[in-house]
Amino acid sequence: MANNQSGSGSRLVAATLAFILVAFTFSTIYVFAARVWWPPETISLMGPVIDAQLVRTLIICGVIFFLAQLLLAFVILRYRDRGQRAHYSHGNNTMEIIWTSATAILFLALGIAAESSWAELRLRGAAPGAVQVEVTGQQFAWNFRYPGPDGTFGRTDPTLINDSAGNPLGVDFDDPAAQDDIITPVMAVPLNQEVEVILRSKDVLHSFFVRELRFKQDTVPGLAIRLHFTANKVGRYEIVCAELCGMQHHRMRTYLEVLPPDEYQSWLQEQAAF
Repeated sequence: MANNQSGSGSRLVAATLAFILVAFTFSTIYVFAARVWWPPETISLMGPVIDAQLVRTLIICGVIFFLAQLLLAFVILRYRDRGQRAHYSHGNNTMEIIWTSATAILFLALGIAAESSWAELRLRGAAPGAVQVEVTGQQFAWNFRYPGPDGTFGRTDPTLINDSAGNPLGVDFDDPAAQDDIITPVMAVPLNQEVEVILRSKDVLHSFFVRELRFKQDTVPGLAIRLHFTANKVGRYEIVCAELCGMQHHRMRTYLEVLPPDEYQSWLQEQAAF
């Protein structure tokens, strides 16, 4: 009699756990399929390729997640406690080899699918004539430097850094190439023109992140990291630091403005005059 009661209770507990698991699985699939939490519309030429890779990865992982959770629910019901003695299993080497090999193949296939976009962003340099912007992170602000009409960045000297005097990058304005450099707390780029960013850091690790560009890259002290993008939609977009960089990390945000070419030139002139 006690065994029947135990079996009935075990069946109820197992069925409840299996139901919760299945409900959680379908709810999770719905959240991703309906794109409840999804990145905003991309504004870069590379964005659709990155989004396609994201969708491809989510579909593959979603199918595996769905099947694994349903199998787990089945196992909970099928092998629930019925008062029987526990059975020890040594496992199945064949199955382990199969799913390990399948995982490796899927991982490599996703990497190969993303290779061209990764190479375009990080291995191939910007085309000649691309707009150059030097991006420097510091606790807790972003500074952007433009080379001015001469197209050449001026010399910098760490001993000249003086935030209160308006020289956060230590630009040596005695250098002729530096006299037309433009330093701003916000970033602007021209529409449909390639932009090369040179990422630097004054102190600790930061991470330059613009969701709409699908662009995220750490800035590392002592390194100048070059990446490039082309923005194809006019607007104002938030730039944040995606690396926990100190107590006031939350304050490290500014904006990227994508402007038509004529407005961009006017903006540069205004910043130079300022």
